[in-house]
Amino acid sequence: MKLIIINGPNLNLLGIREKAIYGDATLDNLIGDLKKKYPSVNLEHYQSNFEGELIEKIQEVGFNYDGIIIN
Repeated sequence: MKLIIINGPNLNLLGIREKAIYGDATLDNLIGDLKKKYPSVNLEHYQSNFEGELIEKIQEVGFNYDGIIIN
């Protein structure tokens, strides 16, 4: 199975901003944990703070993946 997780604005700040609320795990840490937990899934990820880039990515990967998770 091939999945992509597309993350939107400010998720690049995980682990840096407001650690008391969001914890100290970075986005890369969380993606790494998912890859370890689900080794049989080909998991890719993309993050952007710009809505247009998110839409471009969705259209780019559209039919080449079994699923897209948008956060």
